[in-house]
Amino acid sequence: MMGDIVTVVVWLLLLSGGFFMVTGSLGMVRLPDVFTRMHAAGMVDTMGAGLTLAGLCVYSLHDGTGLVAVRLVLVLGFLWFTSPIATHAVAKAALSGGTTPYTVGDARLRAGQAGAGPDGAGEGRTGAAPDSTRKAPAEDERGRGDR
Repeated sequence: MMGDIVTVVVWLLLLSGGFFMVTGSLGMVRLPDVFTRMHAAGMVDTMGAGLTLAGLCVYSLHDGTGLVAVRLVLVLGFLWFTSPIATHAVAKAALSGGTTPYTVGDARLRAGQAGAGPDGAGEGRTGAAPDSTRKAPAEDERGRGDR
């Protein structure tokens, strides 16, 4: 009886983790810019991998291999600490590279008006200004550039 309940819980956790992984993967393909795609990737990390690892942890505890469950919890903790840091680094790199976030006004890009950016300058989907008008990164109070 108890084995059946554990089996159902494990399957629910694994299937829901798989659902978040598939949904996040589709979001990474379908969403318009790097910032919204990073949100989808973050959902895959936290929810998809978290639920999958939770299902594996419940299974290993029921199976009697508690050391495996400890290792799975450590992997989950590692993911929870490194995923936000990596997402922040990618966002900062995209911003310093000149990519502007997608806004509602950019909907004309989806309508097929290629070459028309947010200000009509023809910069495409990244929103980056042409090289001749791009400004250098601002220096902070210590004299270093924004790197």
